[in-house]
Amino acid sequence: MPRSSPSAAAPPREAFTGQVGFILAAIGSAVGLGNIWRFPGVAYENGGGAFLIPYIVALLTAGIPILFLDYAIGHRFRGAAPTALRRLGGARAGRLLEGLGWFQVAIAFVIGLYYTVVIAWALSYFVFSFDIRWGDDPAGFFTGEYLRVSDPGLSLDFVPGVLVPLAMVWIAVIVVLGLGVAKGIQRANVVFLPLLLVGFLALVIRALFLDGAAEGLNALFTPDFAALADPAVWIAAYSQIFFSLSIAFGIMITYSSYRQRRANLAAPGLVVAFANSSFEILAGIGVFATLGFFAVQQGVAVGDLEGLTGVGLSFITFPAIVAEMPGGPIFGALFFGSLVMAGFTSLLSVLQVVSAAFQEKFGVGPRAAAATIGGVSAVLSILLFSTTSGLIALDTVDHYVNNIGIVASAVLTTVLVILVLRRGAELRGHLSAVSTLPVGRWWTVLVGGLAPLVLTVMLVTRIVALLTEGYEGYPSGYLGIVGWGSLGLIVVGAVVLTAVRWRRTPDDFVPWPAPRDLPTCAEARR
Repeated sequence: MPRSSPSAAAPPREAFTGQVGFILAAIGSAVGLGNIWRFPGVAYENGGGAFLIPYIVALLTAGIPILFLDYAIGHRFRGAAPTALRRLGGARAGRLLEGLGWFQVAIAFVIGLYYTVVIAWALSYFVFSFDIRWGDDPAGFFTGEYLRVSDPGLSLDFVPGVLVPLAMVWIAVIVVLGLGVAKGIQRANVVFLPLLLVGFLALVIRALFLDGAAEGLNALFTPDFAALADPAVWIAAYSQIFFSLSIAFGIMITYSSYRQRRANLAAPGLVVAFANSSFEILAGIGVFATLGFFAVQQGVAVGDLEGLTGVGLSFITFPAIVAEMPGGPIFGALFFGSLVMAGFTSLLSVLQVVSAAFQEKFGVGPRAAAATIGGVSAVLSILLFSTTSGLIALDTVDHYVNNIGIVASAVLTTVLVILVLRRGAELRGHLSAVSTLPVGRWWTVLVGGLAPLVLTVMLVTRIVALLTEGYEGYPSGYLGIVGWGSLGLIVVGAVVLTAVRWRRTPDDFVPWPAPRDLPTCAEARR
């Protein structure tokens, strides 16, 4: 491969305008649909208030350490996941780690295809809220009238009510990504995050004054300490932290690569991690206060309600609640508007992983990458997920990619970078050199020891469960094609993209000065 000078290798790299812009973008990525519809149900099913103990342990021992790992890789080696990991691997393991980077990009690409669809559903339901269009049968309306769900399989029967808002979301995403990091992603988060916080706070305050809110909160926070003896509860805690922080599939590597040389990494990382967890707890309060109201109206216990997590909670249970409560249309608009904003900021980060990687490997600008990646993604998203079989396909792909693909990516990253290549000391030194908070040896122990051990247990447990039990009773042939097949396509995509020739070589690269040569943040301010 011909080598070019660093100045000719690439134009000046885009950057966030400052620390606040980066923090808002990182929080916007972390705070997504899963915070609102996944955490409350997971906490309730795994010990209630006692679940906060393994949750905090998981945050401190795996979530924050791996978040710091992504920050260190992206900032020190200044690139999207394939570029940064190839530079980290060097001559010894550069191609292998580039393949891992493309594996992360392929995961992000697939997630973007179906994540957009959920935002389109929420956008539709935001409009439906004003006239309570689902009536007295929200379950029948969602699966029958709105999505027109068919049996598992391939369908070309498109659903106009999904296709139109889906196209609108893709147009908005392409426009924002095309504007670049500072003018597009950062500005979008500056607008949407405050709106999300204000809207969701209003929703929570309204929920706390509903009849039965106390019963809902008691159901969520009453601790079952006996659950702490169950290993599955601890796995659930690590799983929740891991998925909610947007780590190990390229997002935080990419975002940290857009920071300036003297970027403070550790302190903003803590802000992002605790802001994400705080929003999850806030979501739990709002959701279960509302469920308490619904349980009282139905004359049942909160635990007897159906649809406490995921799609069922958002598009069946909550619409049923909205139909019964005073001021339901406003409450519904706040809830679904929050889903749209939380999902959109997370979607931007997911697709920026893909856009940045293609910009660097193929030498294209943000607009060309956004148009190409966004256009291809939009077509595939519409073909696969806006049809009558879209809900089942979405559910299947999401389960396999999240539970197998992302966890496998995290295991490979921690094992290869920390244990095999032994770059932990260098990355820890870089974190300490540019941060106001020093990162001690504890970080290397956690990210190279405890985290990969727990994640490996999670991965093996999920693989065994899927192989022996299947998923949701779907036909095994369907799961083989859609579930395992999506993982196979991700691996094939990673191999092919690694083999493709670089338009701009990533090898002519001068990293930030070594930690010993880079003044600490405190010294730089003197």
